[in-house]
Amino acid sequence: MEILSSRVLLRPVDLPATQGFYREVLGLAVAREFGPAGHRGVVFFLGNGLLEVSGSRGADTASTLVLWLQVRDVVAELGRLADLGVGIDREARTEPWGLIEGWIRDPDGTRIVLVQVPADHPIRRDIREP
Repeated sequence: MEILSSRVLLRPVDLPATQGFYREVLGLAVAREFGPAGHRGVVFFLGNGLLEVSGSRGADTASTLVLWLQVRDVVAELGRLADLGVGIDREARTEPWGLIEGWIRDPDGTRIVLVQVPADHPIRRDIREP
């Protein structure tokens, strides 16, 4: 199988609130928008992947999706998000595998793990200047 493209699909209970969270609170850039004005889908850039927030699911159906988002500074991002009123599920801490993680949720209940890869961690591959 040759994979040409991929994206994660998120079907929220409250489409406008969830799209607003990813657009305004997390500040993700929009790759494209599609569909009718009243029920428009949005595809966001997600680092080297894409996140599509479109459609819907019933309020009694829990989201099982977990997003893993690598950032440069987990503590700074958690502080910024807390200032915007985002609840912090778990403060930043270094995991046994060496990554620094902090946890939040979007307005729809989707779990988001913010991850920082320390400079000396073996999976560090980001060669951009800060």
